[in-house]
Amino acid sequence: MSQTTPDSPMENPHSPPTDSHGYATKPYETEGMPPGIPYIIGNEAAERFSFYGMRTILVIFMTQYLMNTLGADAFMPKEEAKEWYHYFVTAVYFLPIFGAVAADWLFGKYPTIMGLSIVYCLGHGVLALMDSPVAQSIEPRTLLWVGLILIAVGSGGIKPCVSSHVGDQFGTKNKHLVSKVYSWFYFSINFGSFFSTLLTPILLAKYGSGWAFGIPGILMAIATFMFWMGRDKYVHIPPSGERFFKETFSRDGMLAILNLIPLYIVIMMFWALFDQSGSEWVLQAEHMNRGINIGFNIPGLTNDQGVIEVLSSQIQAINPLLVMIMIPAFAYGLYPFLNRFIALTSLRKIGAGLFLTVLAFVTTGYVEHLIEQGQHPHIIWHLWAYIILTAAEIMVSITTLEFSYTQAPKTMKSFIQGLYLMSTAMGNFFTGWVNGLIPQIRPAKEGVDKVIEYGIFDILWVIFLTASMSTIFLFPCYMIARNLLPDNLKVAIRVGFTIIIAIASGILTYLLDQFFRDAMINGTMIVEGQNYYWFFAGCMLATSVVFLVWSPFYRGKYILQDTTETAT
Repeated sequence: MSQTTPDSPMENPHSPPTDSHGYATKPYETEGMPPGIPYIIGNEAAERFSFYGMRTILVIFMTQYLMNTLGADAFMPKEEAKEWYHYFVTAVYFLPIFGAVAADWLFGKYPTIMGLSIVYCLGHGVLALMDSPVAQSIEPRTLLWVGLILIAVGSGGIKPCVSSHVGDQFGTKNKHLVSKVYSWFYFSINFGSFFSTLLTPILLAKYGSGWAFGIPGILMAIATFMFWMGRDKYVHIPPSGERFFKETFSRDGMLAILNLIPLYIVIMMFWALFDQSGSEWVLQAEHMNRGINIGFNIPGLTNDQGVIEVLSSQIQAINPLLVMIMIPAFAYGLYPFLNRFIALTSLRKIGAGLFLTVLAFVTTGYVEHLIEQGQHPHIIWHLWAYIILTAAEIMVSITTLEFSYTQAPKTMKSFIQGLYLMSTAMGNFFTGWVNGLIPQIRPAKEGVDKVIEYGIFDILWVIFLTASMSTIFLFPCYMIARNLLPDNLKVAIRVGFTIIIAIASGILTYLLDQFFRDAMINGTMIVEGQNYYWFFAGCMLATSVVFLVWSPFYRGKYILQDTTETAT
């Protein structure tokens, strides 16, 4: 970010209106960078260090370090660990909708962030207790569960508030800096996660889980303090109270939600694949050659041949490093170059990223094919996969983050960010659900009947998910129909949607039931080994094609806090 000169607008901005605490309630009238941005960026870097540091080692901890109260091994099978991991990520990205409502409706973004940050710190503290005398009286698995819940509440609750708080700092005069700052915001996320991803696996291997989970907790405390330090610099958009519900359920509010939900459902599958870089890819790395020959010996770091043995959970550090390199390369190189030949809209960036995600999983699927043939592929394969996946992340995640903010009505900024984050939750829920099924569809010692019983139970989750997504679609459709259509069409639309969704749900449930029954009875190993990767790559490819069909029909509005709405 460029520094301001003494006479820049940032140094002497026109004073905006303030509240009873003296906090600005509207963006500063400046063409430069808002004064609160450095504090938000610093907070985000430290907070992401804490979150990704903890998350990086989670699967390895559960499969290789988890003990019981007697100090005996209580390791989880890999499918159970992946199930826990992805359900935890589901909670982290599902709970933002509640934090968003609390911020936009009741408390405002700043108080919500501060309060939930304290809960966040407590969660890290509980995880650190698993390597203390407390673990001799309380089951470590219980401490793990409690700690993850607290982190999910804290981290999930502040997510939509922080990202929308960034956008709140900008007005019409400096709106040209919004894209740049969201890129820097995302850069700070990866700056923090890069160092934590390298450090915490070493802490776990050499000093145990107490330090490995404790250090991220200290960084979260620093993040909270840093955010508090900027309180006088921020624009504090007050909560909208009852106006939040009036605008949310107004014609424009429901149209904004209806416009964006199909996008978020598509993005759901992206996150179902992307977040497996922290679970399935880590476990795959355990079976790969992770030696990197640097050509000379460094005592304590290399062996006698000058080879560094990279820990499997450290491989994830490639992603944030590549993000920090690729963000400026894309923003100042690739995007301007491509714009000479084609108008590179937000939706076109997202579409390209979705197809790249397919290619990333095809790459790791080929690696799994080599492993199944008894080979020991080098970890360089993961570098190529991460390069592709990171390019996809920049095109999909950063673009959708900014796009969501600009498409949201003024009183719904955090709420729309919460809806966007739910796409990550649903994607991880899908991945956790698939991994929960894998042990149940194997030929079991108990016999086929018991396996079928579990399979039918899991089909109930399919019905639940289908009904949930149907409700998300039906409600906005009904609200819009109520405001725009004659009474005699309202009932017809509601009945029509209900019948279509009921039929589709029944067909989907029947087909899945038959599919899993056949797999169980025949002992077919579905979604395991390389087939696991082909399954998810196929899901992503189908979703990408759907996005290509839908995206040309998108219509929305570009909205900042002090602007009138303009069509996009």
